[in-house]
Amino acid sequence: MSPLRRVFAARLAGTAVFDPIGDRVGWARDVVVTIGLKGRPRAIGLVVEVPGKRRVFLPFTRVTSIDSGQIVSTGLVNMRRFEQRAVETLVVGELLDRRIVLKDGRQALIEDVAIEALSVGRGEWEVTQLFIRLMAGGRGIGRNRGPTELVDVRDVPDLAGQAGVQGVGQLMASWGDIKPADLADLLHDMPKGRRLEVAQALDDDRLADVLQELGDDDRLEIIGHLGRARAADVLEAMEPDDAADLINELPSNEASILLALMEPGEAQDVRRLLAYSENSAGGLMTTEPVIMPPEAPIAQALAAVRRHDLSPALASMVFVTRPPSETPTGRFLGVVHIQRLLREAPHQAIGTILDTDIEPLAPGDPLGRVTRLMATYNLIALPVVDSDRRLLGAVSADDVLDHLLPDDWRSGDDDLTDLSMGPAEEVAHG
Repeated sequence: MSPLRRVFAARLAGTAVFDPIGDRVGWARDVVVTIGLKGRPRAIGLVVEVPGKRRVFLPFTRVTSIDSGQIVSTGLVNMRRFEQRAVETLVVGELLDRRIVLKDGRQALIEDVAIEALSVGRGEWEVTQLFIRLMAGGRGIGRNRGPTELVDVRDVPDLAGQAGVQGVGQLMASWGDIKPADLADLLHDMPKGRRLEVAQALDDDRLADVLQELGDDDRLEIIGHLGRARAADVLEAMEPDDAADLINELPSNEASILLALMEPGEAQDVRRLLAYSENSAGGLMTTEPVIMPPEAPIAQALAAVRRHDLSPALASMVFVTRPPSETPTGRFLGVVHIQRLLREAPHQAIGTILDTDIEPLAPGDPLGRVTRLMATYNLIALPVVDSDRRLLGAVSADDVLDHLLPDDWRSGDDDLTDLSMGPAEEVAHG
């Protein structure tokens, strides 16, 4: 099969990238173009996601062929994290759904971008055509009803100058069921304006999941841009410990306003967590683990740990207490591990299979004690109780890791082998 001379950029997203011997290097996530004042925009390379969720730049000079369903490179990839320059535009991230005005005055939305190789094997590509959906009277007439056309890019006289009017519908559709952590990585890599626009378009639950995966700077920027009413709604949708961490970073007057706007029950959980030191068991814990009374049947416990909004760490065990089952609970009795639940009869009461040997944490216990107990018992979650042995919450391994790793761990800028590009290409994309 001969290499393709023309491809549509949006369709490249998710395509596997291979080296010459057939080993997969990563996945294409975007196409980088430069839009000048004259001539057609040039396509200079790909944003490729390599193992470790690092996004790197692969210039088209290192691409030997683009066939149906695969991209083949020379195998030489600079592992430095991709940083977009001011003269560069991302097709998927910034051009899709952008509103444009054609030479004849018609308005349209960009739905895809065609790039074409100028010469085989030289890595010279340019943007030649736009697949557009026309708009009526300057307003959208419905994504499924508007007529579509394939137009020459030169029919758009000011493609570069029309930045900032890009919608997010096509972009959101291209992400599909992407995991919150991966979506957080995408947002982190976007220009500020685009990041805020996409965040605004996410529903409250989805945005809450993403904020929990972002670093402090990014999520403070987003929460400050939402408006107070919506910010309070998103905080309610977050896990209480993550919401408390975020509110703790806000100015005190802003934090008080948002807490007042939240539902009283949700705000109460957050206020309780704010009373503890950030690096203590109380500051690390969530107030919403799976809690059940000892007489509950195993079948009910298994149904509870199957909740889609429950992290794998918290789904690993059920915390058994006397009523009430809302934190702070009645007396803490012990835990039941999910492996034990799967081995016993569904009608059996969970109180008959308790593990009572686990030493619970006190809310003031430091991070070091939390990690030692997790290592001692080989667990990924631990109970936190008060002096009356009432369950206050649970600390999970993912919360511990967030505090053990360096503050910039989400940036992905750890030490990886640098399979360097040539000196000229280092200068071309420093």
